[in-house]
Amino acid sequence: MSEAYLGLGSNEGKRAKNLESALRALEKDVLVLAVSPVYITKAWGLENQRNFYNQIAKIETSKKPHEVLDLLLHTERLLGRNRTIKWGPRCIDLDLLFYEDAILNDSDLIVPHPGIADRNFILTGMMDLAPNLRHPVLGKTIRELYLQCLDKLDVLLIET
Repeated sequence: MSEAYLGLGSNEGKRAKNLESALRALEKDVLVLAVSPVYITKAWGLENQRNFYNQIAKIETSKKPHEVLDLLLHTERLLGRNRTIKWGPRCIDLDLLFYEDAILNDSDLIVPHPGIADRNFILTGMMDLAPNLRHPVLGKTIRELYLQCLDKLDVLLIET
């Protein structure tokens, strides 16, 4: 069994319900070990759109990284995601952030996710689950990356 971290995001429809639905769908194929609180953030990349709800999940799986990617893409389609505009609005966005200490870089999958160090909303959620996790490419902990992150978009905790 391997541990991995997933990023979940939604800015269309019932955002909190979309995150919950994605986790429930994923639980059919992986064990969800922990989830971060849900945070609200302004859109990153393409800014003129509704705010996102974001969350991080730690999972355990027997699937290989590409199989996890296939599961994430299948789950997105199942929940109604249509990929039309890069960084555009989406009912659900699922990203494989880390898979153990694997380093992969091929045409289909890059692990660790290349945007981790640049996105405050990912680092904030990761701080909740694994502040001492070391990024296998950058050699820094999540805490170090969080403190050095240049992304100053607000990441606000959603009260539940």
